[in-house]
Parts: sequence; structure tokens; C-alpha cells
Amino acid sequence: MNVSIILPLIDETASLRKTVDILLAENRRDICEILIVACKRTVPAALAVAEELTREHADVVHIRFQERPFLGGAMRDAFEWARGSHVVMMASDLETDPETVKELIARAREGFDIVTATRWQRRGGFQGYSPFKYSMNWLFQRFCRALYGTGLSDLTYGFRIFKAKWVKEIVWEELRHPFLLETILKPIRLGAKVVEIPSSWRARTEGESHNSFWQNFVYFRIALRTRLRSKEELLLRERQ
Repeated sequence: MNVSIILPLIDETASLRKTVDILLAENRRDICEILIVACKRTVPAALAVAEELTREHADVVHIRFQERPFLGGAMRDAFEWARGSHVVMMASDLETDPETVKELIARAREGFDIVTATRWQRRGGFQGYSPFKYSMNWLFQRFCRALYGTGLSDLTYGFRIFKAKWVKEIVWEELRHPFLLETILKPIRLGAKVVEIPSSWRARTEGESHNSFWQNFVYFRIALRTRLRSKEELLLRERQ
């Protein structure tokens, strides 16, 4: 197994360094690359930390500038660049716990196509999540579980490890944060073998959230559209 880890970057500094330090301390033998994905909005202080990390770990940490816009665009570009047998999608602001990555990798070794983190199981949870968002998230998870006939409890948490084919052979469409939902619904429709592990979400302590509240309503459109499409429509033509 060799793992590509994707870390989008806008205004994370100390959290970026801590994330990379933990990833390498706990998983160095399994990681072939850490792709820090910057954009035009990446602040100079964050870019400076990223450049320091590339100098310290030149063999594994690399900076790439995204071509598509927004978070989904960063992830889609990085999916194409990734050269590992497996790809980890996570954040650089510590809202995704880097200490969970070793568990994602361990379960992926068991042969699952996707191992995804959940905040809704025991040992998971939310820290710093508003009561309103908590309630809405719970309701949406129930809606998606019924719509897709799945036992997965957290379909919107973009913290996952994939076998590389599951990010490279699917038609991706979303560019903003709802892309995180798309990355689990399309594999489910295509029959991916998925398992969940618990992980705790913590609100970021530096920078600011870049996920607009109104984007949350787009999740319903994605869920319904993906459910109604044929499996053939979800795959790149050259892979069909």
C-alpha cells in the first residue's frame, strides 16, 4: 500500500503543520505523498508554512496549485494528480483528526474499497458544532440512508480513504463543499465495499469556515440526482 494524502490549503498555518507532523510520525512508511493544494486565496502565511514543510520533507510533501475553483475543484484536481494505490481526502485545519488516518489505513488493508470516518458512532462526536447544524445533519443523514438503502451513518463527512480507482474512474461534477457528499454517494451506487470508523470532529481554531450555509441545501439536489442516474452515467466513458 502507498497512500496519497490531499490537504487543501487557504488560511491554515499551525494546524497544517500539526496535521503533517502527525501524519508522518504515525504513517510515514505508508505515505508516498502529501499533496498540499493551494489556490489564489491561500494566504501568504499559510503558503510559507507549506513551503517550509516541503523543504523539510522534500521527498514526500509537495505543493500544487489547483486549476478548478473551490474545495471540490481542489479535490478533483488532486484526484487526478494522486499516484498512490490509495487516496485520503481530509482537511488541514484539524477538523479531521490526523490521528484517525492510521486507522483508515489499517482498515483499508482489509480490502475495503472505501473506509470513511463517521461522527455519529461511539468514540466519534462533534465539538463546537451548533445545535441547529447538529439537528439538520442528523435529519439529512436519515434522509440519505433511506434514499440509498445504506447503513452508513455519516455521508457528508469528507474524511475518507479510497482505493485509487474509485476517485479516478468516476465522473465528478461538484466544485464546492457538497462534493464531499458526491464522493460517497456515487461509489455506493456503483457497489463499492464501504466501512465506517468513528472519528471526532472539532471546530477549527484558526482561520474561518469557507462553507456557506446556503450550500447545505445543494446536498439534497446531489442526493436525488445521483440516486436517479444510471450507473453508466456515473463512470468515465473510457472506463465503461
